[in-house]
Amino acid sequence: MSVSGRAHFDLWDALQGKTPHYRHYLHEVRLAGIHGITDLRVTFPYPVTVIAGGNATGKSTVLSAAAAAYRVPDAGLREFVPSSLFPAYRPNAGERADAQGEIVIEYDYSTPDGSLSMRWRFAKGWNRSFFGRRGAKQPSRPVYLRTLANLTDPSEVRSILRRSRPETSPPETALTASQVEFAQTMLPFRYSEVVDLSLDGRNLLYATQNGGAQYSELQMAAGERAVFRLAQAIAQLDDALVLIDEVEAGLHPWAQQLLMLQLQQLALRRGLQILVTTHSAVVLDTVPRYARIFLDRGADGAVRVVPPYRDVIQNALYGRSSFTLNFLCEDEAAEAVLEGVLDTVLPRHDIRREFVRIGRDTGADEFPTHAAAFGKFGGLTGFVFVLDGDRRGGTVEEKIRAASGAEPSVLYLPGEAPEEWVWKSLRGQVGGVAPELGVTAAELAENLDRIEKVYAHASDTRAEIAKSELRTLADMLRRQVPEICRLTARLESRRPESGIQPLVDRVDDELEKWRVRQVG
Repeated sequence: MSVSGRAHFDLWDALQGKTPHYRHYLHEVRLAGIHGITDLRVTFPYPVTVIAGGNATGKSTVLSAAAAAYRVPDAGLREFVPSSLFPAYRPNAGERADAQGEIVIEYDYSTPDGSLSMRWRFAKGWNRSFFGRRGAKQPSRPVYLRTLANLTDPSEVRSILRRSRPETSPPETALTASQVEFAQTMLPFRYSEVVDLSLDGRNLLYATQNGGAQYSELQMAAGERAVFRLAQAIAQLDDALVLIDEVEAGLHPWAQQLLMLQLQQLALRRGLQILVTTHSAVVLDTVPRYARIFLDRGADGAVRVVPPYRDVIQNALYGRSSFTLNFLCEDEAAEAVLEGVLDTVLPRHDIRREFVRIGRDTGADEFPTHAAAFGKFGGLTGFVFVLDGDRRGGTVEEKIRAASGAEPSVLYLPGEAPEEWVWKSLRGQVGGVAPELGVTAAELAENLDRIEKVYAHASDTRAEIAKSELRTLADMLRRQVPEICRLTARLESRRPESGIQPLVDRVDDELEKWRVRQVG
């Protein structure tokens, strides 16, 4: 784990604990009738939320809706209102115009005066209401909104170029220590000074590095300029809502990690609530899973929030699986059995373990949903679904194929359930397994007999009984259940007559296909 990774983990508990104590907090946004969204509810359980999803899934729409949640001090009357954030093309003449029906945007907040709900509604025009609550007012809070347009708008570029040859020396304002610290934490330079030059009511940054280099932002790299502008805007905000679209734009992956670390530190110190959108798996990794909001637009066109992806699925959808072979199984025992098979098969192909990833704990019934997402984003290549044996001949494989619209690889574990197969294998190969577990064959056989007598009259299914038996054996041997499962699968994989050989052969085939794809 990187230093920044450890720092992120340290922040998560502190930020989660601070959430109930925020003066202002936006808990939820609901949207209907806008940009193809019919009914979408997005909640924010953590002060720094990352919104992800494919193109045209509503990420920027949610961000813009959040920008209209508050009355912003010192902002213009039309800066943070839906009419400006969601403009429509409606000329006085001509047939071409944006179709616009009823739009509803609703919010749930915590405020210094207690809980509050508010609604923006568009029919013939925009109006605001508070669900019948008398005397209620839109809460006031600083809001910062940055979109890609803020960085690349042609009119901004022209304005900067006009300022490149001022008639007189412009007034200077030095950036604060916190603003410079925010920026240089992410940039490879050390600055002795950064000033803001005021030019005709506009401003231009000018930096001096410790090594002597001096230059204005006209010569800054895009990432350097973006970081400085962001630092200047938010490093000294207090109790504000910060909204950043495509937060990774122009930044190296390492800088993305550091930026998210800085944002969470600011959230903790200054009571900021921060919502960002991203296409970056690096950014997603920097917040806890419950702070990741994944949006998806289904075949029916409706946008919905999908459950937070497990890491192996997230990596497949967000660009980290191009050079890996990914397996998705149902639970910890299944993963351990698969690990045991890989212990045997990987050396045959001279493939390092880091090129193979295993995900679990999603449940087989969720596999078709994941398959549909992989199919949409072209992520099925290099992805293998591994089902428990009791799913063989059922509908899950059929649903996976139907959802993906392709022919994904589907494998089955031996037996009905992994634990049941492991127990049966232990029984059949006591002499071979016992030394690996640090006991004699007689001791292992005696323990197995004793445990089976304890559960002989249990009314559960055989699979459930096997889970209890394995846990009891693990306690006796001072081992972990996954350790026993992996060891058993490894030993059985080496026996040609073992019932695990069909799985071994399929894994062997998948590894060979993956190798061929990598070669070309």
